[in-house]
Amino acid sequence: MKKSTCFQIFIFFFLVTPRSFAQVDVVYNDLVWSDEFDADGAVNATNWHHQTQLPGGGGWFNGEVQHYTNQLANSFVNTGFLNIKAIKEPYTDQGVTKQYTSARLNSKFAFLYGRVDVRAKIPTHQGTWPAIWLLGKNVNEDGGFFDAQFGTTNWPTCGEIDMMEHGITSNEPTNYVQSALHTPSSFGNTVNIGGTVATDLVNNYHVYSMNWSPFQITFLLDGVAYYTYNPAIKTPSNWPFYAEQYLLLNIAMGGVAGNIPASFTDASMVVDYVRVYQNTIPDTESPTNFTAATGTISGSTVELLLNANDNSGTVLYTINYNGTTTTAAGTAGIQKSVMVSGLVPNTDYTFSIAATDLAGNAFANNPIVLNATTATSTECSGTDTQAIQGNFTTGYNYEFETIGTDVKITFELLDTNQVGVVAYLWKQSPFSEVQMSNVSGNIFTKTITNQTSGSNINYAVKFAFAGGLAVTKYFTYIVGNNCTLGTEIPSKLNTFTFKNPAKDILEIQSELPIDKIEIYSMTGVLVKTATEVKSSIDISALSEGMYLLTVYSGSEKSVKKLLIK
Repeated sequence: MKKSTCFQIFIFFFLVTPRSFAQVDVVYNDLVWSDEFDADGAVNATNWHHQTQLPGGGGWFNGEVQHYTNQLANSFVNTGFLNIKAIKEPYTDQGVTKQYTSARLNSKFAFLYGRVDVRAKIPTHQGTWPAIWLLGKNVNEDGGFFDAQFGTTNWPTCGEIDMMEHGITSNEPTNYVQSALHTPSSFGNTVNIGGTVATDLVNNYHVYSMNWSPFQITFLLDGVAYYTYNPAIKTPSNWPFYAEQYLLLNIAMGGVAGNIPASFTDASMVVDYVRVYQNTIPDTESPTNFTAATGTISGSTVELLLNANDNSGTVLYTINYNGTTTTAAGTAGIQKSVMVSGLVPNTDYTFSIAATDLAGNAFANNPIVLNATTATSTECSGTDTQAIQGNFTTGYNYEFETIGTDVKITFELLDTNQVGVVAYLWKQSPFSEVQMSNVSGNIFTKTITNQTSGSNINYAVKFAFAGGLAVTKYFTYIVGNNCTLGTEIPSKLNTFTFKNPAKDILEIQSELPIDKIEIYSMTGVLVKTATEVKSSIDISALSEGMYLLTVYSGSEKSVKKLLIK
């Protein structure tokens, strides 16, 4: 692609990037630092520092076995691309001989908040650990570019943002890339991780992005967000990301990346560009056309749908309720969904919402006041199609089950057109992400322990797959609830099964004889009745959508959700 068409590339990037803006909270527009790698030869010394000094003890962290060097063989620019190359070769430096060399570049530019885009191809060789990441400018790490002047803080108190890592997740499918945050509250084998599956990392260029605002950090692959870190209550322990950070590009060898095969010779990370965006133009205009409404309401959550225009591209919403204040940033002109969680079922709430921009300019008629009453939540299982990120073509099954003081959560992706599916359980507040165990096919489960009976929990599931991801809506579940519906009586009738979703023909299996089946719309309208059902009924006349399936056997009755496609 490269530099003879640089202007065309910039215009293309400018046109396509806004399509992903709805996935981030603050949009950064102004290019403040970049390297396009136009000059062949050594890397630009104005932009990059070679970090070669070994840590104390003579070895790099995590059991890695490489020397980082400033040799041209390990880092060089060729035909408009930066090459970081790990090589199998004996090399002696600082009195220590190692069998592998590589490069670790520090940017000589540090920044607070913004968006980073790196377009690159990365190696997937066994034992390699390519990474694009950031460290606090204040990190105390001998040999780092900023250490001599600013290195006052030990890791992980300085904070670490891993935009892209590969090779340290052996349990994940091929071409899985991971992002992670290391903070005083969680570091090393951190719980603050997210990932997605890309297509052919070795031969295809992908754009790895990190959007960092005062409120959240979002990671994107090729413009599609796949993980957001946003602690509900930010403290220095879980959010050290209020000071400048700098970029690092490197390939580590061995250690947590696993054994290096004897056949290994070399591997390269090829970088097309590195770009950093911030907002630099002073803003004196206030937001306009501010609107607010309620959306989905559950037993412990109320969704607020907020929208306003602003010349800066970003609107900050401040929400007050019951003595609590929360903030969220959204893209101007695009509806922002804010889910207020941790509420009490069947309770009246008043929300006072103000709109400002990041410069503090306020909407003229602030605030807007909304009233909402939470529902009585009894949701335990069913089928749905709603997504808060991405989209579902068919949908997903979900089930919450209390077992003693634990809750077993099971989700099944019903979309059959996805490959390489992995699933992650999202906790709503405070946000966390943890990988779920695969049961079979696209069924995944995770058990959360030591829960309090009667408490409300809120979870969603992120399905990541080749080429993208989709995230379910958040479900509210009351711990200990068996979620009986209507006059349902626990019995063998509850074990009846049916193909869900269904199309044209509904096939049913039951240990008890079925006397009658009724199908209701979600508004309670009876749309289908069948008696003396053997194994199937014709549903071809029913439109696509969600229904309630009621099955009768003698005096017993059971109700389940049915998705018709």
